[in-house]
Amino acid sequence: MTILALIAIGLVVAVLVATDGGRIAGAIEPDQLAGLAWGAGILALVVAGFWRQFAGAPGKNLQALLLWCGLGLACIVGYVYREPLQEVGARVTGALRPGSPTIGPGGTVTITRRSDGAFLVEAQVDGRSQSFAFDTGASAVVLTAENAAALGLRPEAGAFTARVATANGIAYAAPTTLDALAIGPITERRVPALVAMPGALDGNLLGQSFLTRLAGYEVRGDRLILRGR
Repeated sequence: MTILALIAIGLVVAVLVATDGGRIAGAIEPDQLAGLAWGAGILALVVAGFWRQFAGAPGKNLQALLLWCGLGLACIVGYVYREPLQEVGARVTGALRPGSPTIGPGGTVTITRRSDGAFLVEAQVDGRSQSFAFDTGASAVVLTAENAAALGLRPEAGAFTARVATANGIAYAAPTTLDALAIGPITERRVPALVAMPGALDGNLLGQSFLTRLAGYEVRGDRLILRGR
């Protein structure tokens, strides 16, 4: 290999001298041919070095070569099928951690249904973690009195004048506004919300005052998919 590289370089030098700087075959500039020759020569030297090392321990080096080929193939397959793999990853994560938002293609958020059939969504309200039950029947985002108090929201007794429709019926609540409500990368600011009277609800509700701000949402089998704007 080394001898072939030197011969190739020598031939290029001879051609350059013979052509005296003119085009070779009317198409290739001498400096272009020289660059190609130098590249071919260096490649031949590198291949010769690898071949010498490979010939010294063919079994071990063959295993290493196959390993690298397998890793390269895995990278190619992972890139080509990245979206289906992301979907599979979302399902696995959702099964292990129900309610935890999983980020999918295009910034979508996927929530996996719990074993009891409900969708429990983990969110950030004004920077603090809160769990919400997905409820399209709720006209607004609704916080229990206890969870609202943890966020510093404590309406006065006379403020519970709003009627809110939920899956469990009508409840009375106090209007408020959440500075930010985030689910994964989806963040909505100044979200109208309600604080339910103490004992009126068992948990927070993710209702229409947040859902109508999204680009879309859908339930597909055991997955809830949210799309931000």
